[in-house]
Amino acid sequence: MWTLLIILLIVWAGLSVLGFAVKGLLWLAIIGIVLFLATVVFGMMRRGKTTRE
Repeated sequence: MWTLLIILLIVWAGLSVLGFAVKGLLWLAIIGIVLFLATVVFGMMRRGKTTRE
């Protein structure tokens, strides 16, 4: 599970950088940032859930 989260974080960070680097792809950067944050939140929730059990 953690491997998947790390891979997703790398992909979202890459999309964000690509979106900022290429003019006209600001929407891609915004989507990348939103997905990156959503993945981080999901990972933290998942981590908290497994440590409580």
